[in-house]
Amino acid sequence: MITFFVSIALLLAGYFLYSKIVERIFVIQPHRKTPAYTHTDGVDYVPMSWQKIFLIQFLNIAGLGPIFGAVMGAVYGPAAFLWIVFGTIFGGAVHDYLSGMLSIRNSGMSLPEIAGKYMGTGFKQFMRVFTVLLMVLVGAVFVAGPSELLANMTDGYIGITVWSIIIFTYYIAATLLPIDKLIGKIYPFFGFAMLFMALGIATSMVWNGVTMPEISFSNLHNMHPDADKYPLFPMLFISIACGAISGFHATQSPLMARCLKNERQGRRVFYGAMIAEGIVALIWAAAAISFFGSVGGLQEFLEANNNNAATVVDKIAHSWLGKFGGILAIIGVIAAPITSGDTAFRSARLIVADFISYSQKSIRSRIIISAPLFIVALGILQVNFDVIWRYFAWSNQTLATATLWTITVYLVQAKKFYWITLLPSLFMTMVISTYIMVAPEGFGLSSNISNIIGIVCTLSSLMIFIRWIQKSKSKIFDSDLSPET
Repeated sequence: MITFFVSIALLLAGYFLYSKIVERIFVIQPHRKTPAYTHTDGVDYVPMSWQKIFLIQFLNIAGLGPIFGAVMGAVYGPAAFLWIVFGTIFGGAVHDYLSGMLSIRNSGMSLPEIAGKYMGTGFKQFMRVFTVLLMVLVGAVFVAGPSELLANMTDGYIGITVWSIIIFTYYIAATLLPIDKLIGKIYPFFGFAMLFMALGIATSMVWNGVTMPEISFSNLHNMHPDADKYPLFPMLFISIACGAISGFHATQSPLMARCLKNERQGRRVFYGAMIAEGIVALIWAAAAISFFGSVGGLQEFLEANNNNAATVVDKIAHSWLGKFGGILAIIGVIAAPITSGDTAFRSARLIVADFISYSQKSIRSRIIISAPLFIVALGILQVNFDVIWRYFAWSNQTLATATLWTITVYLVQAKKFYWITLLPSLFMTMVISTYIMVAPEGFGLSSNISNIIGIVCTLSSLMIFIRWIQKSKSKIFDSDLSPET
């Protein structure tokens, strides 16, 4: 288990060391009043303690990703550990922290408005439409998934339709009520429970002395049973999203940016919550492999259970944690996605409200914005869940890429060290462009052709960025020489 312990140590080192570097590059202003105080409205802008916000942020961004995504990503082998660790430290946590801090600096702006400020009006309009659609898609995914699992757990006595209605009703309440009335009260408990469950699984691995493949040059190849159809790059980097980097997180950070009392707390909440999620993903990836004895054993179990990651989680939790583990499994597998679905709708409401400058103080105004979103989500629920999930996965990483480029442009304009997001931006550009070419739900091209197209797209993005920097510097130089200055 050397790889496992080293990976945990690296994630913790990422928080205690690299996060401070990122914070210094951004330059926090502890004495600056945050939107929680400058825009207090008792609904979305509500000052809360950073401990409570941390647990809410963690649960908001967690969902099914660090559990199901990690289990399915483990099928590719130990390479999954590398992506979780380095993706979290240098990609996801930086992405979450800077998107959250930019929201704080811009009066709690939602992601599309931030993108528009730094990337222009055209990009803002694209982000408005794309982000709202993604949020509704997330909400639909996190109705369908939990409903199916709950129906199975109740042996069909309560059907999927009934569970969907129950979950949807909860979503409506969580979307419309002030953030401290429902979300602020129950999320900290669920967040703590999810962390406790992951800690219990990790402790069981150590206690039982399980074995798992260590990272070495010989086993970093693609171990997926259908490697030709599912190449390691880019499939692994789409399969494990929330446990490494996820665009959905950038829509959640502004929710908490409206509640933080001090900029100094941003590193703990935004960077810290992503590190916590990376640890959870690492634990479940390691547990999935070690419980079944090998990557091959995990593959066989998944194949026998229709590739349903929920069965893996349920079996591990009950076997290693007993009856209490079963309760925690329900919280982790059911409550986590539900509590991401409700904040997805809440984010969509706020994005639309920001777009049309529509105050959300009254319940009537919140209903006017939310009703069409719920109607669209109901329509999406009629589509096959597997199809919804595949398009959600790619859309999610596309949003992460767009967010990284937005942050990079901000860092350039602010004359800060922009390489911390430029490199992840280029890497994720390569991932999403290659994926849409090779994926069955994309163009279904060969791996070689898809990789070439991905490289071309990435290099083109880099050249456009370099050209933009040159033009920006030229404008600054011309301005410095102008008579007015």
